[in-house]
Amino acid sequence: MSDDILAEQFETHREHLRAVGFRMLGSTAESDDAVQETWLKLSRSDADAVENLGGWLTTVMSRVCLDMLRSRKARREIILDEPAEPASRDNSSPAPEDEAVLADSIGIAMMVVLEALNPAERLTFVLHDMFGMPFDEIAPIVGRSPAATRQLASRARRRVRGTSADHSESRNPRRVVDAFLVAAREGRFDDLLEVLDPNVTLRADTVAVEGAEIGAAFGGPKIVAELDGAVAVADAFRGRARGAAPATIDGRAGAAWAPSGALRTVFRFSVIDGRIVALDVVGDPESIGTLDVVLL
Repeated sequence: MSDDILAEQFETHREHLRAVGFRMLGSTAESDDAVQETWLKLSRSDADAVENLGGWLTTVMSRVCLDMLRSRKARREIILDEPAEPASRDNSSPAPEDEAVLADSIGIAMMVVLEALNPAERLTFVLHDMFGMPFDEIAPIVGRSPAATRQLASRARRRVRGTSADHSESRNPRRVVDAFLVAAREGRFDDLLEVLDPNVTLRADTVAVEGAEIGAAFGGPKIVAELDGAVAVADAFRGRARGAAPATIDGRAGAAWAPSGALRTVFRFSVIDGRIVALDVVGDPESIGTLDVVLL
């Protein structure tokens, strides 16, 4: 098969692979990296021997994503509160229509919940519940038997359903702030509006506004000292906050930019009824010194 024909065939599967990658990794940039790695693996393989190109690509893409998830977990780049494992084992299977509703609910809240699953659980849940891949095809990817893989999906499904069904959990300030950070990094404007109160206010001190730190923390240009309203705040954060990591600020959910462990910028959030009503950006070292900041 010529390189041109192989490239054309690969392009017909690109959007599917990107969708798989995004749901596994929660990042369009990482998803695109995984797609590129999958293409490289295809270009170096004996493509003529591949009978089902779509299935082959999905499998390779999944393995690439699994490696990335495990590497991310090892580096502790993203740490979210993990729901406790249920005390009792539930062997009941959800109805097909319930699975469809669960799988189609991939919004900002779902992405936050998926972050709490371990790599194997996340991959199994995504491939089976969202893309309908059989367990016997997923099993070799995660290195388990089909029966054990089914149990992985069942455990992941319980976690997802339990978190989604708990109304108080959806209003948990930690979940709200984490959802805000994920939406900001991915540039999802509508999802930012979901977690912002319509009358939200943002205040940044002089150091945060004038210093270069805020630009690095946001992954973009400096912000102004004051912003009012959800639209203005969402626009300021859209596609930014890539350097901000989850943290607790005086015991409350927040975020911080701390290159090499040195605190440079702190984001203090006020959350009421599941919405962010105020955000303070602190860059002054003396002010930061008065805060109890714990990086997660």
